[in-house]
Amino acid sequence: MLDNFQQKLQREAKIWRDEGLISASQYQNLADRYRFNNLEAAARDRFGVMVISLGGVLLCLGIITFVAANWEIWSREVKFILMISLFISTSIIGFYTWKEGKSRNNQQQKQPQNKRIVGEGLLILSSFILGANILLMAQIFNINGSAAELFFAWGFGVLVMAYSLSLTSLGLMAIILSQIGYWVGRENFLVSVDDWNWVGLVVRHMPLLSWLLFVPLAYFCRSRWIFALAALVFAGTLQLSLNPLPLLNFANMAPWVASFALALPPALFWSYDDLLFPTVNYRLFQPLARDLALIFFGLVFYALSFREQWVGSTFNNFVPSNSNNLFMSLPIIDLGILSGLTVLQWLSLLRLRNNPPRREVIFTLVVVTTYLGFIIITPFWHLAITRIDELGSFIFNVLLAFLASGLIREGLKLNNRSNFWGGMLLLTMQIISRAIEYDTDRLFQSLVFVICGSALISAGLWFERRLPSGSKS
Repeated sequence: MLDNFQQKLQREAKIWRDEGLISASQYQNLADRYRFNNLEAAARDRFGVMVISLGGVLLCLGIITFVAANWEIWSREVKFILMISLFISTSIIGFYTWKEGKSRNNQQQKQPQNKRIVGEGLLILSSFILGANILLMAQIFNINGSAAELFFAWGFGVLVMAYSLSLTSLGLMAIILSQIGYWVGRENFLVSVDDWNWVGLVVRHMPLLSWLLFVPLAYFCRSRWIFALAALVFAGTLQLSLNPLPLLNFANMAPWVASFALALPPALFWSYDDLLFPTVNYRLFQPLARDLALIFFGLVFYALSFREQWVGSTFNNFVPSNSNNLFMSLPIIDLGILSGLTVLQWLSLLRLRNNPPRREVIFTLVVVTTYLGFIIITPFWHLAITRIDELGSFIFNVLLAFLASGLIREGLKLNNRSNFWGGMLLLTMQIISRAIEYDTDRLFQSLVFVICGSALISAGLWFERRLPSGSKS
């Protein structure tokens, strides 16, 4: 975009100079300010990168064709040396190309941007070659393994590369590969609770591993994408491991499990503080973590607002026969460590500072703790003490409406588009869901849809019209 601006400005400046609108000295001042002299060198570098990239693709195709033609006649040792050499050479070339482009970018030079991109592309290619190496080495040396083992080993290898280079792309790739391994291995290794295969252990303890492995990586890469994806993986795998819904799944299981499953992610996200890391002196991800906490609050309130979660038929998908089976079937270690971390974060959050907190901060903290209290106490009361049935649905409908109205109010107060539209969508989903859930008349349902659609359009246009320019999104 900047290069296009410079090129257009250079063409226009030449026309202005030729037409006498600006003097030669003014044109030279523009040329010096916007570095017109560098445009030709930048174009030459871009063309060179394109030629090298095209030649590299053809070279890779030639090597792949040659290898495919001779693969069957080569010995196992030759195959091993060839694949390792390909991985090492690609990694080294990619690393030095990426490093040169990155170091020269720090000197505010635009041409090395292409080198950095090419180097990062070669490093990504080397990560794919790493997966091919793992698969081929297993075939060459007759190592029997599952697809889950392949993806986990591949993902952990790419994770090491991401930590070493602090590359966001490799970090995202490592998370995706580990999640493919998790989903592939979940069905195979959660059937038998007595299976102590390492893949089974990784699958069972993915909530803890995702938090311990991927969150520090977000700081190495300074990437909000990695942090958000790590938090979503943690929350999602925790729900899959504990399976809290419908609540009556836990009729013959410890009643605290559902409360922990639903309350732990938002409690951990809201109390998250970057400063708890000893080497971090800035708050990079705390706002994002609190946004994720609000999203999870909305999801929990919405899920528990349905009547069938409280009065549906009793299911017993898994009933442990003893405490050892409970320990093996549920990520108890994960719950203990993450709960301890959450308690430490809340103690740090509640610790009094030198200056007393503002009234708005205290009110927000009271609201959040109230939300957590209802999430913890209500399911536990329903499962351990007495059934509350429709009352539980009513409580979470009220909480959902309160959360939606609070987001709308904050969006209007701060001109925050995300809060406003998040609250509007929550409120609309609640109204539509209740109209459909209680099997109302089709005519009434159509009226509800029309009213909600009209309200969304009217509120959206009114809100966008009142926003000042440059408002927060």
